[in-house]
Amino acid sequence: MTQPTIVWFRDDLRLADHPALREATAADGPVIALFVLDEESPGIRPLGGAARWWLHHSLASLADDLRAHRVPLVLRRGAASDVVPALADEVDAAGVVWNRRYGRPEREVDTAVKRMLREAGRRAESFAASLLFEPWTIRTGQDEPFSVYTPFWKACRRAPEPRAPFPAPRGLSGPRAHPDSEELDEWELLPTAPDWAGGLRSAWTPGEASARRRLRAFLADDVDDYAEARDRLDADGTSRLSPRLRWGELSPFQIWHAASEARRDRPSAAHGVDVFLSELGWREFAWHVLFHAPDLATENWRRRFDAFPWPDLDADALDAWQHGRTGIPVVDAGMHELWQTGVMHNRVRMVVASFLTKNLLIHWRHGEEWFWDTLVDADAAANPFNWQWVAGSGADAAPYFRVFNPELQATKFDPDGAYVSRWAPEAGAFGYPEPIVDLKETRAAALAAFERVKRSG
Repeated sequence: MTQPTIVWFRDDLRLADHPALREATAADGPVIALFVLDEESPGIRPLGGAARWWLHHSLASLADDLRAHRVPLVLRRGAASDVVPALADEVDAAGVVWNRRYGRPEREVDTAVKRMLREAGRRAESFAASLLFEPWTIRTGQDEPFSVYTPFWKACRRAPEPRAPFPAPRGLSGPRAHPDSEELDEWELLPTAPDWAGGLRSAWTPGEASARRRLRAFLADDVDDYAEARDRLDADGTSRLSPRLRWGELSPFQIWHAASEARRDRPSAAHGVDVFLSELGWREFAWHVLFHAPDLATENWRRRFDAFPWPDLDADALDAWQHGRTGIPVVDAGMHELWQTGVMHNRVRMVVASFLTKNLLIHWRHGEEWFWDTLVDADAAANPFNWQWVAGSGADAAPYFRVFNPELQATKFDPDGAYVSRWAPEAGAFGYPEPIVDLKETRAAALAAFERVKRSG
Protein backbone atom coordinates (compact mmCIF):
# COMPACT_ATOMS: atom_id res chain seq x y z
CA MET A 1 0.00 0.00 0.00
CA THR A 2 1.20 3.54 -0.77
CA GLN A 3 2.85 5.25 2.17
CA PRO A 4 0.77 8.05 3.70
CA THR A 5 1.72 11.71 3.72
CA ILE A 6 1.24 13.67 6.93
CA VAL A 7 -0.13 17.21 6.65
CA TRP A 8 0.92 19.11 9.75
CA PHE A 9 -1.73 21.74 10.43
CA ARG A 10 -0.86 24.79 12.54
CA ASP A 11 -2.40 28.27 12.14
CA ASP A 12 -4.07 27.18 8.88
CA LEU A 13 -7.24 25.40 9.97
CA ARG A 14 -8.93 25.10 6.57
CA LEU A 15 -9.11 22.85 3.52
CA ALA A 16 -9.29 25.44 0.74
CA ASP A 17 -6.14 27.28 -0.34
CA HIS A 18 -3.98 25.00 1.77
CA PRO A 19 -0.80 24.41 -0.25
CA ALA A 20 0.52 21.65 2.01
CA LEU A 21 -2.75 19.72 1.81
CA ARG A 22 -2.82 20.23 -1.95
CA GLU A 23 0.70 18.84 -2.20
CA ALA A 24 -0.19 15.80 -0.11
CA THR A 25 -3.18 15.11 -2.34
CA ALA A 26 -0.97 15.31 -5.42
CA ALA A 27 1.18 12.53 -3.95
CA ASP A 28 -1.72 10.17 -4.79
CA GLY A 29 -1.70 8.33 -1.50
CA PRO A 30 -3.49 8.38 1.82
CA VAL A 31 -3.36 11.56 3.88
CA ILE A 32 -3.08 11.92 7.63
CA ALA A 33 -3.88 15.32 9.12
CA LEU A 34 -1.97 16.21 12.28
CA PHE A 35 -2.31 19.01 14.80
CA VAL A 36 0.23 19.33 17.59
CA LEU A 37 -0.54 21.33 20.72
CA ASP A 38 3.04 22.38 21.40
CA GLU A 39 3.42 24.08 24.76
CA GLU A 40 6.85 22.62 25.43
CA SER A 41 9.23 23.80 22.70
CA PRO A 42 11.55 26.60 23.87
CA GLY A 43 10.24 30.06 23.09
CA ILE A 44 6.77 28.94 21.97
CA ARG A 45 4.36 31.32 23.66
CA PRO A 46 1.46 29.59 25.44
CA LEU A 47 -1.92 30.63 24.09
CA GLY A 48 -4.14 32.99 26.01
CA GLY A 49 -7.52 31.93 27.32
CA ALA A 50 -9.65 33.42 24.53
CA ALA A 51 -7.35 31.99 21.86
CA ARG A 52 -7.61 28.54 23.43
CA TRP A 53 -11.40 28.78 23.24
CA TRP A 54 -11.26 29.62 19.53
CA LEU A 55 -8.71 26.91 18.82
CA HIS A 56 -10.93 24.24 20.40
CA HIS A 57 -13.90 25.09 18.23
CA SER A 58 -11.91 25.64 15.05
CA LEU A 59 -10.22 22.25 15.47
CA ALA A 60 -13.61 20.61 16.02
CA SER A 61 -14.87 22.19 12.80
CA LEU A 62 -11.76 21.15 10.87
CA ALA A 63 -12.10 17.58 12.16
CA ASP A 64 -15.69 17.47 10.87
CA ASP A 65 -14.63 18.76 7.47
CA LEU A 66 -11.82 16.21 7.20
CA ARG A 67 -14.07 13.40 8.39
CA ALA A 68 -16.30 14.02 5.38
CA HIS A 69 -13.28 13.02 3.27
CA ARG A 70 -12.50 10.00 5.51
CA VAL A 71 -9.30 11.68 6.67
CA PRO A 72 -8.57 11.59 10.39
CA LEU A 73 -7.44 14.63 12.33
CA VAL A 74 -4.82 13.27 14.67
CA LEU A 75 -4.33 15.32 17.81
CA ARG A 76 -1.09 14.98 19.71
CA ARG A 77 0.30 17.08 22.54
CA GLY A 78 3.98 17.72 23.20
CA ALA A 79 7.10 19.21 21.66
CA ALA A 80 6.64 19.14 17.90
CA SER A 81 10.24 18.07 17.35
CA ASP A 82 9.36 14.86 19.22
CA VAL A 83 5.77 14.36 18.11
CA VAL A 84 6.04 14.86 14.34
CA PRO A 85 8.99 12.52 13.63
CA ALA A 86 7.49 9.94 16.01
CA LEU A 87 4.19 9.87 14.13
CA ALA A 88 6.04 9.67 10.82
CA ASP A 89 7.87 6.59 12.12
CA GLU A 90 4.65 5.13 13.55
CA VAL A 91 2.80 5.22 10.21
CA ASP A 92 5.91 4.88 8.02
CA ALA A 93 5.04 8.12 6.27
CA ALA A 94 6.50 8.98 2.91
CA GLY A 95 6.85 12.52 4.17
CA VAL A 96 5.45 15.43 6.12
CA VAL A 97 4.32 18.71 4.59
CA TRP A 98 3.25 21.96 6.22
CA ASN A 99 2.69 25.66 5.66
CA ARG A 100 5.36 28.02 6.93
CA ARG A 101 5.46 29.94 10.19
CA TYR A 102 7.49 33.12 10.66
CA GLY A 103 8.19 33.60 14.36
CA ARG A 104 11.73 32.71 15.37
CA PRO A 105 10.86 29.91 17.87
CA GLU A 106 8.47 28.35 15.37
CA ARG A 107 11.03 28.53 12.57
CA GLU A 108 13.61 26.86 14.81
CA VAL A 109 11.19 24.04 15.57
CA ASP A 110 10.30 23.60 11.91
CA THR A 111 13.96 23.53 10.89
CA ALA A 112 14.70 20.85 13.46
CA VAL A 113 11.74 18.74 12.37
CA LYS A 114 12.70 19.06 8.71
CA ARG A 115 16.25 17.95 9.46
CA MET A 116 15.14 14.90 11.46
CA LEU A 117 12.66 13.79 8.83
CA ARG A 118 15.16 14.09 6.01
CA GLU A 119 17.81 12.26 8.00
CA ALA A 120 15.27 9.44 8.32
CA GLY A 121 14.86 9.39 4.53
CA ARG A 122 11.45 11.03 4.53
CA ARG A 123 10.28 13.97 2.51
CA ALA A 124 9.82 17.25 4.40
CA GLU A 125 8.57 20.35 2.59
CA SER A 126 7.06 23.68 3.61
CA PHE A 127 4.92 26.11 1.63
CA ALA A 128 3.87 29.77 1.66
CA ALA A 129 0.27 30.15 2.79
CA SER A 130 -0.24 32.76 5.52
CA LEU A 131 1.48 35.82 4.02
CA LEU A 132 1.01 37.37 0.60
CA PHE A 133 4.74 38.16 0.36
CA GLU A 134 7.57 36.26 1.99
CA PRO A 135 9.42 38.46 4.52
CA TRP A 136 12.75 38.16 2.76
CA THR A 137 11.35 39.31 -0.60
CA ILE A 138 10.18 42.85 0.20
CA ARG A 139 13.24 45.04 0.75
CA THR A 140 14.25 48.68 0.48
CA GLY A 141 16.52 50.00 -2.25
CA GLN A 142 19.36 49.56 0.24
CA ASP A 143 18.41 45.88 0.67
CA GLU A 144 17.10 46.46 4.19
CA PRO A 145 13.76 45.56 5.75
CA PHE A 146 11.20 48.35 5.63
CA SER A 147 10.54 50.29 8.83
CA VAL A 148 7.73 52.52 7.51
CA TYR A 149 4.42 51.15 6.32
CA THR A 150 3.60 53.36 3.32
CA PRO A 151 6.75 52.61 1.28
CA PHE A 152 6.48 48.96 2.40
CA TRP A 153 2.97 48.65 1.01
CA LYS A 154 3.92 50.48 -2.19
CA ALA A 155 6.72 47.96 -2.68
CA CYS A 156 4.24 45.13 -2.13
CA ARG A 157 1.87 46.59 -4.70
CA ARG A 158 4.73 46.79 -7.22
CA ALA A 159 5.57 43.13 -6.65
CA PRO A 160 3.95 40.40 -8.74
CA GLU A 161 0.27 39.84 -7.99
CA PRO A 162 -0.28 37.33 -5.15
CA ARG A 163 -1.08 33.89 -6.51
CA ALA A 164 -4.68 32.80 -6.95
CA PRO A 165 -6.07 30.68 -4.11
CA PHE A 166 -6.31 26.92 -4.57
CA PRO A 167 -9.66 25.13 -4.32
CA ALA A 168 -10.26 22.58 -1.63
CA PRO A 169 -8.90 19.21 -2.75
CA ARG A 170 -11.41 16.67 -4.00
CA GLY A 171 -9.37 13.51 -4.01
CA LEU A 172 -8.60 13.18 -0.33
CA SER A 173 -8.47 9.75 1.23
CA GLY A 174 -7.32 8.58 4.61
CA PRO A 175 -5.33 5.50 5.62
CA ARG A 176 -7.02 2.16 6.23
CA ALA A 177 -5.78 2.15 9.81
CA HIS A 178 -6.08 5.48 11.58
CA PRO A 179 -3.36 6.38 14.07
CA ASP A 180 -4.43 6.97 17.65
CA SER A 181 -5.48 10.51 18.50
CA GLU A 182 -5.90 12.31 21.76
CA GLU A 183 -9.36 13.63 22.55
CA LEU A 184 -9.89 17.35 22.03
CA ASP A 185 -11.87 17.68 25.25
CA GLU A 186 -8.95 16.21 27.19
CA TRP A 187 -6.85 19.22 26.22
CA GLU A 188 -9.12 21.40 28.40
CA LEU A 189 -8.90 24.39 26.11
CA LEU A 190 -12.34 25.59 27.18
CA PRO A 191 -12.92 27.48 30.43
CA THR A 192 -14.94 25.58 33.01
CA ALA A 193 -14.42 27.03 36.48
CA PRO A 194 -15.79 29.54 35.84
CA ASP A 195 -17.14 29.32 32.31
CA TRP A 196 -16.54 32.89 31.17
CA ALA A 197 -17.00 32.19 27.44
CA GLY A 198 -20.75 32.83 27.10
CA GLY A 199 -20.14 36.10 25.29
CA LEU A 200 -17.70 34.44 22.90
CA ARG A 201 -20.24 31.73 22.07
CA SER A 202 -22.85 34.40 21.33
CA ALA A 203 -20.50 36.44 19.15
CA TRP A 204 -18.67 33.80 17.11
CA THR A 205 -18.97 30.52 15.23
CA PRO A 206 -15.41 29.38 14.49
CA GLY A 207 -14.66 27.29 11.45
CA GLU A 208 -13.88 27.56 7.75
CA ALA A 209 -17.49 27.56 6.53
CA SER A 210 -18.45 30.41 8.85
CA ALA A 211 -15.34 32.34 7.83
CA ARG A 212 -16.18 32.09 4.15
CA ARG A 213 -19.76 33.20 4.78
CA ARG A 214 -18.52 36.24 6.67
CA LEU A 215 -16.12 37.19 3.86
CA ARG A 216 -18.90 36.96 1.28
CA ALA A 217 -21.28 39.02 3.42
CA PHE A 218 -18.70 41.71 4.09
CA LEU A 219 -17.79 42.11 0.44
CA ALA A 220 -21.44 42.11 -0.62
CA ASP A 221 -22.87 44.43 2.04
CA ASP A 222 -20.19 46.43 3.84
CA VAL A 223 -17.04 47.03 1.81
CA ASP A 224 -18.46 49.94 -0.23
CA ASP A 225 -18.65 52.08 2.92
CA TYR A 226 -15.65 50.55 4.64
CA ALA A 227 -13.33 53.56 4.31
CA GLU A 228 -15.60 55.71 6.46
CA ALA A 229 -17.58 53.17 8.49
CA ARG A 230 -14.55 51.26 9.84
CA ASP A 231 -13.78 54.11 12.27
CA ARG A 232 -17.34 54.55 13.52
CA LEU A 233 -17.84 52.92 16.90
CA ASP A 234 -21.62 53.05 16.54
CA ALA A 235 -21.73 51.13 13.24
CA ASP A 236 -20.94 47.54 12.30
CA GLY A 237 -18.49 48.69 9.66
CA THR A 238 -15.46 46.46 10.24
CA SER A 239 -14.83 43.17 8.48
CA ARG A 240 -14.68 40.97 11.62
CA LEU A 241 -12.24 38.76 9.74
CA SER A 242 -9.23 39.14 12.04
CA PRO A 243 -9.72 35.88 14.00
CA ARG A 244 -10.37 34.07 10.72
CA LEU A 245 -6.94 35.18 9.50
CA ARG A 246 -5.35 34.53 12.87
CA TRP A 247 -6.39 30.88 12.81
CA GLY A 248 -6.10 30.45 9.07
CA GLU A 249 -9.75 29.65 8.48
CA LEU A 250 -9.22 32.02 5.58
CA SER A 251 -5.96 32.74 3.79
CA PRO A 252 -4.86 36.25 2.79
CA PHE A 253 -4.84 35.02 -0.82
CA GLN A 254 -8.54 34.18 -0.62
CA ILE A 255 -9.30 37.58 0.85
CA TRP A 256 -7.10 39.45 -1.64
CA HIS A 257 -8.66 37.89 -4.70
CA ALA A 258 -12.24 37.97 -3.43
CA ALA A 259 -11.86 41.67 -2.62
CA SER A 260 -10.22 42.37 -5.97
CA GLU A 261 -13.10 40.61 -7.72
CA ALA A 262 -15.60 42.77 -5.82
CA ARG A 263 -13.72 45.86 -7.00
CA ARG A 264 -13.84 44.70 -10.62
CA ASP A 265 -17.54 43.82 -10.46
CA ARG A 266 -18.70 46.92 -8.56
CA PRO A 267 -16.97 50.25 -9.25
CA SER A 268 -18.70 51.65 -6.15
CA ALA A 269 -16.62 49.26 -4.05
CA ALA A 270 -13.22 50.39 -5.38
CA HIS A 271 -12.27 52.85 -2.65
CA GLY A 272 -13.51 50.64 0.16
CA VAL A 273 -11.64 47.64 -1.25
CA ASP A 274 -8.39 49.60 -1.54
CA VAL A 275 -8.64 50.73 2.09
CA PHE A 276 -9.55 47.20 3.19
CA LEU A 277 -6.59 45.71 1.34
CA SER A 278 -4.32 48.29 2.97
CA GLU A 279 -5.46 46.89 6.33
CA LEU A 280 -4.47 43.46 5.06
CA GLY A 281 -1.15 45.07 4.19
CA TRP A 282 -0.81 46.36 7.76
CA ARG A 283 -1.11 42.78 9.01
CA GLU A 284 1.52 41.79 6.44
CA PHE A 285 3.82 44.58 7.65
CA ALA A 286 3.50 43.39 11.26
CA TRP A 287 4.65 39.90 10.32
CA HIS A 288 7.55 41.22 8.24
CA VAL A 289 8.67 43.35 11.19
CA LEU A 290 8.44 40.35 13.54
CA PHE A 291 10.45 38.20 11.16
CA HIS A 292 13.33 40.68 11.34
CA ALA A 293 12.78 41.65 15.01
CA PRO A 294 11.80 38.37 16.69
CA ASP A 295 11.82 39.84 20.23
CA LEU A 296 8.99 42.22 19.37
CA ALA A 297 6.83 41.07 22.31
CA THR A 298 9.48 41.81 24.92
CA GLU A 299 11.89 44.42 23.55
CA ASN A 300 11.38 47.94 22.23
CA TRP A 301 11.69 47.96 18.45
CA ARG A 302 13.12 51.50 18.74
CA ARG A 303 15.91 50.81 21.19
CA ARG A 304 16.17 54.43 22.20
CA PHE A 305 12.84 53.86 23.95
CA ASP A 306 14.78 51.89 26.54
CA ALA A 307 15.38 55.34 28.01
CA PHE A 308 11.67 55.99 28.58
CA PRO A 309 11.18 56.63 32.32
CA TRP A 310 8.38 54.19 33.13
CA PRO A 311 7.38 54.68 36.77
CA ASP A 312 6.82 51.79 39.15
CA LEU A 313 3.75 49.80 38.22
CA ASP A 314 0.50 51.11 39.69
CA ALA A 315 -1.26 47.77 40.15
CA ASP A 316 -4.57 49.39 41.09
CA ALA A 317 -4.60 51.50 37.93
CA LEU A 318 -3.74 48.47 35.81
CA ASP A 319 -6.56 46.50 37.41
CA ALA A 320 -9.02 49.35 36.81
CA TRP A 321 -7.98 49.48 33.15
CA GLN A 322 -8.22 45.71 32.69
CA HIS A 323 -11.72 45.52 34.13
CA GLY A 324 -13.18 48.71 32.66
CA ARG A 325 -13.33 50.78 35.84
CA THR A 326 -11.26 53.81 34.80
CA GLY A 327 -14.10 56.33 34.86
CA ILE A 328 -13.38 57.14 31.20
CA PRO A 329 -16.52 55.84 29.43
CA VAL A 330 -15.11 54.89 26.02
CA VAL A 331 -12.12 53.16 27.63
CA ASP A 332 -14.36 51.19 29.97
CA ALA A 333 -16.71 50.33 27.10
CA GLY A 334 -13.82 48.96 25.05
CA MET A 335 -12.55 46.80 27.89
CA HIS A 336 -16.05 45.42 28.47
CA GLU A 337 -16.45 44.64 24.78
CA LEU A 338 -13.12 42.81 24.87
CA TRP A 339 -14.12 40.69 27.84
CA GLN A 340 -17.54 39.85 26.41
CA THR A 341 -16.61 39.11 22.80
CA GLY A 342 -12.88 38.48 22.62
CA VAL A 343 -12.37 41.42 20.26
CA MET A 344 -12.48 45.20 20.43
CA HIS A 345 -13.19 47.78 17.75
CA ASN A 346 -9.84 48.69 16.20
CA ARG A 347 -10.09 52.42 16.91
CA VAL A 348 -10.97 51.70 20.53
CA ARG A 349 -7.93 49.40 20.74
CA MET A 350 -5.79 52.42 19.90
CA VAL A 351 -7.63 54.58 22.44
CA VAL A 352 -7.34 52.13 25.33
CA ALA A 353 -3.70 51.39 24.49
CA SER A 354 -2.84 55.08 24.42
CA PHE A 355 -4.65 55.60 27.72
CA LEU A 356 -2.69 52.80 29.39
CA THR A 357 0.74 53.76 28.10
CA LYS A 358 0.45 57.55 28.00
CA ASN A 359 -2.12 58.59 30.58
CA LEU A 360 -1.41 55.87 33.13
CA LEU A 361 2.27 55.54 32.12
CA ILE A 362 2.08 51.77 32.39
CA HIS A 363 4.52 49.83 30.21
CA TRP A 364 3.08 48.58 26.93
CA ARG A 365 4.06 45.00 27.81
CA HIS A 366 1.34 44.86 30.47
CA GLY A 367 -1.27 45.83 27.91
CA GLU A 368 0.11 43.44 25.31
CA GLU A 369 -0.04 40.57 27.80
CA TRP A 370 -3.66 41.37 28.72
CA PHE A 371 -4.69 41.48 25.08
CA TRP A 372 -2.80 38.25 24.44
CA ASP A 373 -4.96 36.54 27.06
CA THR A 374 -8.31 38.08 26.13
CA LEU A 375 -8.31 38.49 22.32
CA VAL A 376 -9.49 35.65 20.11
CA ASP A 377 -7.40 37.19 17.30
CA ALA A 378 -4.17 37.76 19.25
CA ASP A 379 -1.22 36.64 17.15
CA ALA A 380 2.50 36.80 17.71
CA ALA A 381 3.03 39.65 15.24
CA ALA A 382 0.03 41.99 15.26
CA ASN A 383 -0.44 42.07 19.03
CA PRO A 384 3.02 43.35 20.06
CA PHE A 385 3.43 45.30 16.82
CA ASN A 386 0.27 47.32 17.39
CA TRP A 387 1.01 47.87 21.07
CA GLN A 388 4.45 49.22 20.25
CA TRP A 389 2.99 51.37 17.47
CA VAL A 390 0.62 53.08 19.92
CA ALA A 391 3.20 53.32 22.68
CA GLY A 392 5.66 55.01 20.32
CA SER A 393 8.40 52.40 20.53
CA GLY A 394 7.49 50.51 17.37
CA ALA A 395 7.94 50.64 13.62
CA ASP A 396 6.31 53.57 11.83
CA ALA A 397 5.19 55.05 15.16
CA ALA A 398 5.20 58.64 14.00
CA PRO A 399 4.54 60.91 15.67
CA TYR A 400 5.68 58.61 18.46
CA PHE A 401 4.54 61.10 21.10
CA ARG A 402 0.90 61.13 19.92
CA VAL A 403 -1.60 60.86 22.77
CA PHE A 404 -5.17 59.87 21.88
CA ASN A 405 -7.71 61.90 23.82
CA PRO A 406 -10.45 59.37 24.62
CA GLU A 407 -13.13 61.99 25.10
CA LEU A 408 -12.44 63.61 21.74
CA GLN A 409 -12.28 60.20 20.07
CA ALA A 410 -15.67 59.30 21.51
CA THR A 411 -17.18 62.60 20.40
CA LYS A 412 -15.91 62.13 16.85
CA PHE A 413 -16.53 58.43 16.32
CA ASP A 414 -19.40 57.69 18.74
CA PRO A 415 -21.26 61.02 18.55
CA ASP A 416 -24.57 59.71 19.89
CA GLY A 417 -22.95 57.54 22.55
CA ALA A 418 -24.35 54.30 21.12
CA TYR A 419 -21.12 52.34 21.59
CA VAL A 420 -20.66 53.51 25.16
CA SER A 421 -24.32 52.86 25.95
CA ARG A 422 -24.01 49.32 24.68
CA TRP A 423 -20.80 48.32 26.42
CA ALA A 424 -20.68 50.65 29.44
CA PRO A 425 -24.32 51.47 30.24
CA GLU A 426 -23.29 52.32 33.79
CA ALA A 427 -21.33 55.35 32.57
CA GLY A 428 -22.80 58.52 34.03
CA ALA A 429 -25.07 56.65 36.43
CA PHE A 430 -24.90 56.81 40.20
CA GLY A 431 -21.87 54.95 41.48
CA TYR A 432 -19.87 55.18 38.26
CA PRO A 433 -16.28 55.98 39.26
CA GLU A 434 -14.65 59.33 38.79
CA PRO A 435 -11.80 59.30 36.23
CA ILE A 436 -8.76 57.71 37.83
CA VAL A 437 -6.51 60.32 36.22
CA ASP A 438 -6.80 63.82 34.81
CA LEU A 439 -6.41 63.52 31.02
CA LYS A 440 -4.80 66.93 30.57
CA GLU A 441 -2.29 66.54 33.39
CA THR A 442 -1.29 63.01 32.41
CA ARG A 443 -0.88 64.01 28.78
CA ALA A 444 1.56 66.72 29.88
CA ALA A 445 3.42 64.17 32.03
CA ALA A 446 3.66 61.77 29.10
CA LEU A 447 5.05 64.45 26.79
CA ALA A 448 7.62 65.36 29.44
CA ALA A 449 8.65 61.70 29.64
CA PHE A 450 9.02 61.59 25.86
CA GLU A 451 11.57 64.37 26.15
CA ARG A 452 13.85 61.87 27.89
CA VAL A 453 13.59 59.61 24.83
CA LYS A 454 14.22 62.51 22.47
CA ARG A 455 17.38 63.50 24.33
CA SER A 456 18.63 59.93 24.31
CA GLY A 457 18.66 59.59 20.57
